[in-house]
Amino acid sequence: MPAILRAQGAPVKLGIIQPVTGALANDGDLGKLGAEFAVQDINAAGGLKSLGGAKLEIVFADNRSSPEVAAQETERLNGEGVAGIVGGFASGLCATASQAASRYDLPYLIDVGVADQLTQRGLKNTFRFSPSFGMVTKDALQRLVALNDAAGKPARTVVIVHEDGLFGSGLAKLLQAELPKLGFEILETVSHPTPARDMANVVLRIRSLQPDLVIPSNYYGEFVLLARTMQQQRVRPKGIYAILGGGASSLRFVKEFPQAAEGVMDCNHWPDPKNPLTAELRKRTEAAGRAFAYNVPMNYSAVRLMAEAIEKAGAPDRLKIIEALSTQSFASGVMPYGQSKFVNGQNTSALPLNTQVQGGDVKVIAPPDFAEAKANYPYKA
Repeated sequence: MPAILRAQGAPVKLGIIQPVTGALANDGDLGKLGAEFAVQDINAAGGLKSLGGAKLEIVFADNRSSPEVAAQETERLNGEGVAGIVGGFASGLCATASQAASRYDLPYLIDVGVADQLTQRGLKNTFRFSPSFGMVTKDALQRLVALNDAAGKPARTVVIVHEDGLFGSGLAKLLQAELPKLGFEILETVSHPTPARDMANVVLRIRSLQPDLVIPSNYYGEFVLLARTMQQQRVRPKGIYAILGGGASSLRFVKEFPQAAEGVMDCNHWPDPKNPLTAELRKRTEAAGRAFAYNVPMNYSAVRLMAEAIEKAGAPDRLKIIEALSTQSFASGVMPYGQSKFVNGQNTSALPLNTQVQGGDVKVIAPPDFAEAKANYPYKA
């Protein structure tokens, strides 16, 4: 028995960085939970087998929803001797954290941050597990056209509502360029800060314009505030078609505000509903007193991928891990990506899913290979 214990490799430290305080705390808390589930499962299954069964050990950092703090906490994680970092959540937080990590050749795996620029800065240490907003927007618009065509083209006019940071502004710019090419008229593009405390003026503007579609792109708090205000003011277009809308793919929103949530569609990160482990993660999340959202399966899967990269590197050596991430393919956990493969830091197989809130639950409506239900569009209460 002592010989077996001596053979086990030393614990491998993995940095997990999330915003568990500040404006984005709800998302960060769920991301942290998903990472913890992954480490629990990896260690329970025997740890990192190619490293003599070494256990993974989380070193957690709270970026406090602040880009400056994200950079400072990355410096601390480097000093703690982590083999790599997973997380960040928001694009602005990931930008400063991964930049700081690059100074130490510290592998950084972005969980959610979608800004295209994150993998276009020439940083060899930075990889994104999820699709970029360019990838999401392409899929979202193709599916919107298909949805609208199948329903007899009931929607022609659009109002875009977006947060004014790196994520929302970049996405709005893409939508402004692409929607007119697809036959949609953009009546107005409305930006708002994060955090925002009031959406009354935004909704009044939507009411006056009477668009067929509202396309929101924002974080959880602002999305919920927008949807609730629209419901309270009885503004109901033919469709609310979110692209990376922070609340539309969250069961907390569905549970707390069912009337405002019902019928809302979203093209966003979401796990494979046909993977049995997805339902298990949802049960574990609810047992922990949280409402399920994509942050849990996304970070669960990203941590498992990083663990696989460490195994393929054969050691918690940062340069070898970067080499493995750059050249090899990996399992994607419960995300609908098949084998993940990084090209210039971007996971080229990353795929968003389209969901709709139906009957008090989030259901996948597209693409067909993953669909659980048909879309309710144009929306009928």
